[in-house]
Amino acid sequence: MPGSCRPEAYDLALIGLSTRALARSARRAGLRALAIDLFADADTREHAARAVRTTALSRRALLATLEAHAPAGLPAVLGAGFENAPDVMAAIAQRHPLKGATPETVRRLKDPRALAGLLARLDVPHPQSADADGPDVLWKRAGASGGAHIRAGSRPRGNGRYGQRRVDGRAASVLFLANGARAEIAGFSEQWTDPTPSAPYRYGGAVGPIPLIAPLRATIGAALDRLVAATDLVGLASADMILPAGDETAFTLLEVNPRPGATLDVFDRGDDPSLLARHLDACEGRLWSATPSRLDAHAAAVVYAPWRCSLSGLRRPAWTADWPAEDDATPKGAPLCTVFASARAPEAARALVDRRRAALLDALSARRDGARLADDALEPMVTE
Repeated sequence: MPGSCRPEAYDLALIGLSTRALARSARRAGLRALAIDLFADADTREHAARAVRTTALSRRALLATLEAHAPAGLPAVLGAGFENAPDVMAAIAQRHPLKGATPETVRRLKDPRALAGLLARLDVPHPQSADADGPDVLWKRAGASGGAHIRAGSRPRGNGRYGQRRVDGRAASVLFLANGARAEIAGFSEQWTDPTPSAPYRYGGAVGPIPLIAPLRATIGAALDRLVAATDLVGLASADMILPAGDETAFTLLEVNPRPGATLDVFDRGDDPSLLARHLDACEGRLWSATPSRLDAHAAAVVYAPWRCSLSGLRRPAWTADWPAEDDATPKGAPLCTVFASARAPEAARALVDRRRAALLDALSARRDGARLADDALEPMVTE
Protein backbone atom coordinates (compact mmCIF):
# COMPACT_ATOMS: atom_id res chain seq x y z
CA MET A 1 0.00 0.00 0.00
CA PRO A 2 1.67 3.27 -1.11
CA GLY A 3 2.73 5.50 1.74
CA SER A 4 1.44 2.95 4.23
CA CYS A 5 4.17 3.55 6.84
CA ARG A 6 2.97 5.35 9.93
CA PRO A 7 3.78 9.09 9.81
CA GLU A 8 5.37 8.88 13.26
CA ALA A 9 7.76 6.11 12.17
CA TYR A 10 10.29 8.60 10.76
CA ASP A 11 11.45 12.10 11.57
CA LEU A 12 12.83 12.79 8.12
CA ALA A 13 13.90 11.24 4.82
CA LEU A 14 17.51 11.25 3.62
CA ILE A 15 17.94 10.97 -0.15
CA GLY A 16 21.13 10.81 -2.22
CA LEU A 17 23.70 8.66 -3.98
CA SER A 18 24.81 7.39 -0.57
CA THR A 19 23.14 8.45 2.67
CA ARG A 20 25.32 6.54 5.13
CA ALA A 21 27.09 9.59 6.59
CA LEU A 22 23.81 11.50 6.88
CA ALA A 23 22.13 8.50 8.51
CA ARG A 24 24.93 8.27 11.06
CA SER A 25 24.59 11.97 11.85
CA ALA A 26 20.82 11.56 12.17
CA ARG A 27 21.27 8.73 14.64
CA ARG A 28 23.70 10.83 16.67
CA ALA A 29 21.00 13.51 16.82
CA GLY A 30 18.39 11.02 18.00
CA LEU A 31 16.44 11.27 14.73
CA ARG A 32 14.67 8.35 13.06
CA ALA A 33 15.64 8.53 9.40
CA LEU A 34 14.27 6.86 6.31
CA ALA A 35 17.38 6.55 4.13
CA ILE A 36 16.92 6.24 0.36
CA ASP A 37 19.98 5.75 -1.83
CA LEU A 38 21.56 3.51 -4.46
CA PHE A 39 23.11 1.05 -1.98
CA ALA A 40 21.18 0.62 1.29
CA ASP A 41 24.36 -0.99 2.62
CA ALA A 42 24.89 -2.50 6.04
CA ASP A 43 26.20 0.73 7.57
CA THR A 44 23.20 2.72 6.38
CA ARG A 45 20.81 0.05 7.65
CA GLU A 46 22.54 0.18 11.03
CA HIS A 47 22.14 3.93 11.44
CA ALA A 48 18.76 4.55 9.80
CA ALA A 49 15.35 3.52 11.07
CA ARG A 50 14.96 2.03 7.61
CA ALA A 51 17.15 1.96 4.49
CA VAL A 52 15.62 1.58 1.04
CA ARG A 53 17.53 1.00 -2.16
CA THR A 54 16.29 2.95 -5.18
CA THR A 55 17.21 2.11 -8.75
CA ALA A 56 18.17 5.67 -9.71
CA LEU A 57 17.95 9.28 -8.58
CA SER A 58 15.62 10.04 -11.46
CA ARG A 59 12.27 11.74 -10.97
CA ARG A 60 10.30 8.60 -11.80
CA ALA A 61 12.33 6.23 -9.61
CA LEU A 62 12.47 8.51 -6.59
CA LEU A 63 8.83 9.51 -6.65
CA ALA A 64 7.83 5.85 -6.87
CA THR A 65 10.13 4.97 -3.96
CA LEU A 66 8.87 7.85 -1.83
CA GLU A 67 5.26 7.02 -2.63
CA ALA A 68 5.84 3.44 -1.50
CA HIS A 69 7.81 4.13 1.67
CA ALA A 70 7.44 7.73 2.89
CA PRO A 71 4.32 9.48 4.17
CA ALA A 72 3.49 12.71 2.36
CA GLY A 73 4.77 15.73 4.25
CA LEU A 74 7.82 13.96 5.70
CA PRO A 75 10.72 16.47 5.60
CA ALA A 76 13.55 15.52 3.24
CA VAL A 77 17.29 16.24 3.32
CA LEU A 78 19.06 15.78 0.00
CA GLY A 79 22.68 14.67 -0.27
CA ALA A 80 24.90 14.28 -3.32
CA GLY A 81 23.32 13.46 -6.66
CA PHE A 82 21.05 16.44 -7.32
CA GLU A 83 23.63 19.04 -8.37
CA ASN A 84 22.43 18.87 -11.97
CA ALA A 85 18.80 18.00 -11.24
CA PRO A 86 16.89 20.94 -9.73
CA ASP A 87 13.82 19.67 -11.57
CA VAL A 88 13.97 16.41 -9.60
CA MET A 89 14.38 18.43 -6.40
CA ALA A 90 11.29 20.46 -7.29
CA ALA A 91 9.30 17.28 -7.91
CA ILE A 92 10.29 15.89 -4.50
CA ALA A 93 9.41 19.22 -2.87
CA GLN A 94 5.82 18.94 -4.08
CA ARG A 95 5.35 16.02 -1.66
CA HIS A 96 8.09 16.54 0.92
CA PRO A 97 9.31 19.87 2.34
CA LEU A 98 13.01 20.20 1.56
CA LYS A 99 15.34 20.95 4.45
CA GLY A 100 18.22 22.57 2.63
CA ALA A 101 18.96 24.56 -0.49
CA THR A 102 16.04 25.26 -2.80
CA PRO A 103 16.07 24.07 -6.42
CA GLU A 104 16.55 27.67 -7.56
CA THR A 105 19.55 28.17 -5.28
CA VAL A 106 21.12 24.95 -6.56
CA ARG A 107 20.47 26.03 -10.15
CA ARG A 108 22.27 29.34 -9.57
CA LEU A 109 25.23 27.88 -7.72
CA LYS A 110 25.81 24.94 -10.08
CA ASP A 111 25.58 26.97 -13.31
CA PRO A 112 29.27 27.72 -14.01
CA ARG A 113 28.71 30.99 -15.86
CA ALA A 114 26.15 32.23 -13.37
CA LEU A 115 28.46 31.38 -10.46
CA ALA A 116 31.45 33.08 -12.10
CA GLY A 117 29.41 36.23 -12.64
CA LEU A 118 28.11 36.15 -9.08
CA LEU A 119 31.58 35.68 -7.58
CA ALA A 120 32.89 38.57 -9.68
CA ARG A 121 30.11 40.85 -8.41
CA LEU A 122 30.77 39.75 -4.83
CA ASP A 123 34.52 40.30 -5.21
CA VAL A 124 35.33 36.66 -4.40
CA PRO A 125 38.52 35.32 -6.06
CA HIS A 126 37.70 32.63 -8.63
CA PRO A 127 39.36 31.03 -11.69
CA GLN A 128 39.36 32.79 -15.02
CA SER A 129 36.96 31.23 -17.53
CA ALA A 130 38.41 29.69 -20.69
CA ASP A 131 36.75 29.03 -24.04
CA ALA A 132 39.68 27.52 -25.93
CA ASP A 133 41.99 24.54 -25.40
CA GLY A 134 45.32 25.06 -23.71
CA PRO A 135 47.81 23.34 -21.39
CA ASP A 136 46.63 25.49 -18.47
CA VAL A 137 42.91 24.85 -19.04
CA LEU A 138 40.79 22.40 -17.07
CA TRP A 139 37.55 21.22 -18.66
CA LYS A 140 34.76 20.29 -16.27
CA ARG A 141 31.19 19.07 -16.62
CA ALA A 142 28.51 21.30 -15.15
CA GLY A 143 26.74 19.76 -12.18
CA ALA A 144 29.22 16.89 -11.81
CA SER A 145 31.04 15.94 -8.63
CA GLY A 146 33.89 13.68 -7.57
CA GLY A 147 36.53 15.03 -9.95
CA ALA A 148 36.46 12.10 -12.38
CA HIS A 149 34.89 14.37 -15.02
CA ILE A 150 37.79 16.86 -15.11
CA ARG A 151 40.17 16.82 -18.09
CA ALA A 152 43.18 19.00 -18.86
CA GLY A 153 44.17 20.57 -22.17
CA SER A 154 41.68 19.62 -24.87
CA ARG A 155 37.94 19.94 -24.48
CA PRO A 156 36.28 16.50 -24.20
CA ARG A 157 33.28 15.63 -26.29
CA GLY A 158 29.82 16.04 -24.88
CA ASN A 159 27.51 18.79 -23.74
CA GLY A 160 27.72 20.74 -20.52
CA ARG A 161 31.49 21.26 -20.55
CA TYR A 162 33.09 24.49 -19.39
CA GLY A 163 36.70 25.61 -19.12
CA GLN A 164 38.66 27.23 -16.30
CA ARG A 165 42.26 28.36 -16.12
CA ARG A 166 44.23 26.08 -13.83
CA VAL A 167 45.07 27.51 -10.43
CA ASP A 168 48.11 25.98 -8.74
CA GLY A 169 48.24 25.34 -5.02
CA ARG A 170 46.83 23.17 -2.27
CA ALA A 171 43.32 21.78 -2.76
CA ALA A 172 41.14 22.58 0.24
CA SER A 173 37.49 22.74 1.22
CA VAL A 174 35.47 24.61 3.81
CA LEU A 175 32.40 23.04 5.38
CA PHE A 176 29.91 25.62 6.58
CA LEU A 177 26.33 26.17 7.67
CA ALA A 178 24.16 28.88 6.15
CA ASN A 179 20.91 30.51 7.26
CA GLY A 180 20.16 32.60 4.18
CA ALA A 181 21.92 35.66 5.60
CA ARG A 182 25.36 34.54 6.77
CA ALA A 183 27.61 31.51 7.22
CA GLU A 184 29.09 29.68 10.20
CA ILE A 185 32.28 27.77 9.37
CA ALA A 186 32.43 24.19 10.67
CA GLY A 187 35.97 23.42 9.52
CA PHE A 188 38.61 23.46 6.81
CA SER A 189 40.00 20.32 5.20
CA GLU A 190 42.67 19.43 2.66
CA GLN A 191 41.75 17.20 -0.27
CA TRP A 192 43.72 14.96 -2.60
CA THR A 193 43.15 13.02 -5.79
CA ASP A 194 43.37 9.32 -6.62
CA PRO A 195 44.27 9.66 -10.30
CA THR A 196 43.94 7.20 -13.15
CA PRO A 197 45.05 7.74 -16.76
CA SER A 198 41.46 8.44 -17.80
CA ALA A 199 40.49 10.40 -14.66
CA PRO A 200 43.54 12.34 -13.42
CA TYR A 201 41.50 14.45 -10.98
CA ARG A 202 39.38 11.71 -9.40
CA TYR A 203 38.59 12.48 -5.76
CA GLY A 204 40.75 10.55 -3.31
CA GLY A 205 39.93 11.80 0.16
CA ALA A 206 40.11 14.59 2.72
CA VAL A 207 41.70 15.31 6.08
CA GLY A 208 40.83 17.94 8.64
CA PRO A 209 40.71 20.16 10.42
CA ILE A 210 43.69 21.93 8.87
CA PRO A 211 45.08 25.10 10.42
CA LEU A 212 44.71 28.39 8.57
CA ILE A 213 45.85 31.76 9.83
CA ALA A 214 43.15 33.94 11.36
CA PRO A 215 43.18 36.63 8.63
CA LEU A 216 42.55 34.03 5.91
CA ARG A 217 39.77 32.39 7.92
CA ALA A 218 38.16 35.81 8.35
CA THR A 219 38.50 36.63 4.64
CA ILE A 220 36.92 33.33 3.61
CA GLY A 221 34.18 33.73 6.21
CA ALA A 222 33.31 37.20 4.89
CA ALA A 223 33.20 35.86 1.32
CA LEU A 224 30.85 33.08 2.39
CA ASP A 225 28.62 35.59 4.17
CA ARG A 226 28.26 37.58 0.94
CA LEU A 227 27.61 34.42 -1.08
CA VAL A 228 24.96 33.12 1.33
CA ALA A 229 23.14 36.45 1.45
CA ALA A 230 23.13 36.72 -2.35
CA THR A 231 21.74 33.22 -2.95
CA ASP A 232 19.48 32.58 0.08
CA LEU A 233 21.48 29.41 0.75
CA VAL A 234 20.49 27.48 3.88
CA GLY A 235 21.84 24.39 5.62
CA LEU A 236 25.10 22.48 5.36
CA ALA A 237 27.23 23.28 2.32
CA SER A 238 30.85 23.26 1.27
CA ALA A 239 33.10 25.27 -1.01
CA ASP A 240 36.16 23.89 -2.79
CA MET A 241 39.14 26.17 -3.13
CA ILE A 242 42.83 26.41 -3.93
CA LEU A 243 45.30 27.82 -1.41
CA PRO A 244 48.28 29.12 -3.41
CA ALA A 245 51.78 28.29 -2.26
CA GLY A 246 53.75 31.22 -0.92
CA ASP A 247 50.75 33.35 0.07
CA GLU A 248 49.01 32.21 3.22
CA THR A 249 46.48 35.05 3.01
CA ALA A 250 45.03 34.17 -0.42
CA PHE A 251 42.48 31.69 -1.77
CA THR A 252 40.63 30.99 -5.02
CA LEU A 253 37.09 29.63 -4.77
CA LEU A 254 36.45 26.90 -7.34
CA GLU A 255 33.00 25.53 -6.64
CA VAL A 256 30.12 25.62 -4.17
CA ASN A 257 28.32 22.42 -3.15
CA PRO A 258 24.94 23.47 -1.71
CA ARG A 259 24.33 20.26 0.28
CA PRO A 260 26.01 18.04 2.87
CA GLY A 261 29.13 16.59 1.28
CA ALA A 262 32.04 14.19 1.59
CA THR A 263 33.69 15.98 4.52
CA LEU A 264 30.75 15.12 6.77
CA ASP A 265 32.86 12.05 7.57
CA VAL A 266 35.76 14.29 8.63
CA PHE A 267 33.88 16.67 10.92
CA ASP A 268 30.80 14.82 12.23
CA ARG A 269 32.35 12.70 14.98
CA GLY A 270 33.30 12.39 18.62
CA ASP A 271 31.05 14.05 21.16
CA ASP A 272 30.46 17.11 18.99
CA PRO A 273 26.86 18.04 18.17
CA SER A 274 25.44 16.28 15.13
CA LEU A 275 26.04 18.29 11.98
CA LEU A 276 22.67 17.17 10.67
CA ALA A 277 21.04 18.69 13.76
CA ARG A 278 22.93 21.92 13.07
CA HIS A 279 21.84 21.69 9.42
CA LEU A 280 18.18 21.50 10.41
CA ASP A 281 18.57 24.44 12.78
CA ALA A 282 20.30 26.48 10.07
CA CYS A 283 17.40 25.79 7.71
CA GLU A 284 15.18 27.49 10.31
CA GLY A 285 17.54 30.46 10.53
CA ARG A 286 19.43 29.36 13.65
CA LEU A 287 23.22 29.26 13.43
CA TRP A 288 25.39 28.26 16.35
CA SER A 289 29.06 27.47 16.71
CA ALA A 290 30.49 24.46 18.51
CA THR A 291 33.95 24.08 19.98
CA PRO A 292 35.34 20.71 18.83
CA SER A 293 35.61 18.16 21.62
CA ARG A 294 38.63 16.58 19.94
CA LEU A 295 41.73 18.37 18.74
CA ASP A 296 43.07 15.54 16.59
CA ALA A 297 42.78 15.23 12.82
CA HIS A 298 40.58 12.79 10.96
CA ALA A 299 41.00 11.51 7.40
CA ALA A 300 38.58 9.74 5.08
CA ALA A 301 39.66 8.15 1.80
CA VAL A 302 37.75 6.39 -0.96
CA VAL A 303 38.93 2.94 -2.04
CA TYR A 304 38.08 2.32 -5.69
CA ALA A 305 37.72 -1.19 -7.07
CA PRO A 306 40.95 -2.07 -8.93
CA TRP A 307 38.96 -4.60 -10.96
CA ARG A 308 35.45 -6.01 -10.73
CA CYS A 309 35.57 -7.48 -7.26
CA SER A 310 33.81 -7.95 -3.96
CA LEU A 311 34.94 -7.77 -0.35
CA SER A 312 33.19 -11.04 0.41
CA GLY A 313 35.32 -13.24 2.64
CA LEU A 314 37.49 -10.43 3.98
CA ARG A 315 37.16 -9.67 7.66
CA ARG A 316 35.96 -6.10 7.83
CA PRO A 317 38.28 -3.72 9.72
CA ALA A 318 36.69 -1.30 12.16
CA TRP A 319 38.24 1.62 10.26
CA THR A 320 36.07 1.16 7.16
CA ALA A 321 32.56 2.15 6.11
CA ASP A 322 30.31 1.62 3.09
CA TRP A 323 31.25 -2.08 3.07
CA PRO A 324 29.26 -3.70 0.24
CA ALA A 325 26.81 -6.53 0.80
CA GLU A 326 28.24 -10.04 0.59
CA ASP A 327 26.73 -10.74 -2.82
CA ASP A 328 27.56 -7.36 -4.39
CA ALA A 329 30.36 -7.16 -6.95
CA THR A 330 31.72 -3.65 -7.47
CA PRO A 331 32.63 -2.67 -11.06
CA LYS A 332 36.20 -1.64 -11.81
CA GLY A 333 36.76 2.01 -10.95
CA ALA A 334 33.64 2.37 -8.81
CA PRO A 335 33.87 3.23 -5.08
CA LEU A 336 34.41 0.03 -3.11
CA CYS A 337 34.42 1.35 0.46
CA THR A 338 35.64 4.22 2.63
CA VAL A 339 38.67 4.10 4.93
CA PHE A 340 39.18 6.30 8.02
CA ALA A 341 42.10 7.28 10.25
CA SER A 342 42.69 9.66 13.15
CA ALA A 343 45.98 11.06 14.42
CA ARG A 344 47.35 14.04 16.31
CA ALA A 345 48.15 16.00 13.14
CA PRO A 346 46.65 16.13 9.63
CA GLU A 347 49.86 14.80 8.06
CA ALA A 348 49.86 11.75 10.34
CA ALA A 349 46.17 11.05 9.74
CA ARG A 350 46.72 11.27 5.98
CA ALA A 351 49.70 8.91 6.17
CA LEU A 352 47.74 6.38 8.23
CA VAL A 353 44.69 6.43 5.97
CA ASP A 354 46.98 5.92 2.96
CA ARG A 355 48.56 2.88 4.63
CA ARG A 356 45.17 1.42 5.47
CA ARG A 357 43.93 1.94 1.93
CA ALA A 358 47.06 0.26 0.55
CA ALA A 359 46.71 -2.65 2.99
CA LEU A 360 43.14 -3.27 1.86
CA LEU A 361 44.14 -3.22 -1.81
CA ASP A 362 47.08 -5.54 -1.06
CA ALA A 363 44.70 -7.97 0.63
CA LEU A 364 42.48 -7.96 -2.45
CA SER A 365 45.47 -8.61 -4.70
CA ALA A 366 46.72 -11.43 -2.50
CA ARG A 367 43.31 -13.07 -2.51
CA ARG A 368 43.08 -12.78 -6.29
CA ASP A 369 46.48 -14.44 -6.55
CA GLY A 370 45.25 -17.38 -4.49
CA ALA A 371 46.73 -16.54 -1.10
CA ARG A 372 44.76 -17.47 2.00
CA LEU A 373 44.43 -14.52 4.34
CA ALA A 374 44.35 -14.81 8.10
CA ASP A 375 41.27 -13.40 9.81
CA ASP A 376 43.41 -10.67 11.36
CA ALA A 377 45.36 -9.87 8.18
CA LEU A 378 44.38 -6.19 8.33
CA GLU A 379 44.51 -5.76 12.10
CA PRO A 380 48.10 -4.39 12.22
CA MET A 381 46.74 -1.30 10.45
CA VAL A 382 44.35 -0.43 13.27
CA THR A 383 46.74 1.92 15.05
CA GLU A 384 49.36 4.48 14.06
